[in-house]
This record gives sequence, structure tokens and C-alpha cells, in this order.
Amino acid sequence: QVQLLESGGGSVQTGGSLSLSCAASGRIFSNSVVGWFRQAPGKEREFVSAVRWNGDASYKPRSMEDRFSISKDHIKNTVTLQMDNLKPEDTADYYCAATDQCFPNTCTLWRAYAYWGQGTQVTVSS
Repeated sequence: QVQLLESGGGSVQTGGSLSLSCAASGRIFSNSVVGWFRQAPGKEREFVSAVRWNGDASYKPRSMEDRFSISKDHIKNTVTLQMDNLKPEDTADYYCAATDQCFPNTCTLWRAYAYWGQGTQVTVSS
């Protein structure tokens, strides 16, 4: 079992920045992947970014601009999503998720993730 706890959401104006943190506890394996998804009202859940717990591999869809970056801290057991130059269309609930294993072509799919946090809300006003 893996427990995930997000923090860092909030409200910002267009162009602002937020840093979302995901604290992971429990059984995290070397092949585990921790990622971020978001879901806006009335829209499907969208993959934002993910990082493999061991190694340098990270995943981000081509549609996701370079405004978002993901990093990990093995000492604190956290995965951080840094979001810069935020836009109103970034408004959504952001969820941290983890999976024991996925492959590059499946790490972007929410169905590949077995463990989920409660989510944190991000609101970007114009």
C-alpha cells in the first residue's frame, strides 16, 4: 500500500506560480512511478507529468507545455510539481497518483495508477 498526501494548491492570478507537493509513504518500489493528474469540472482526467522513483525517467505529454516541471526528493519522500506562468485553463483539481510499475506508453494513463491522493484544488483567475 502507498499513501499519498497532496499540498500546495490555492488561488493565483494568471502568470503566477504554484508548487504542489505529494508526500508518499508506504511501500514504494524501485520501479514505482509517481505522477500528477488534473481534472477540471466537466472534463476528463488529464495526465500532467510523472517521474520514476528510481532513475531519471520522467514523463510529460507533448501537449503539456514547459510551464510545468516535476521533481522528486528521496529524503523527504516527496514529488513536487512546479507550475509557472499559470493560465485560467490550468484551473482544476490536481491529484497525485502512484503505481508499482508502468511502461512509457502506459504511465500517462490514469488507469495504470493504483494509489491516489485526495487531490488539491488549483484556481487561476484572469
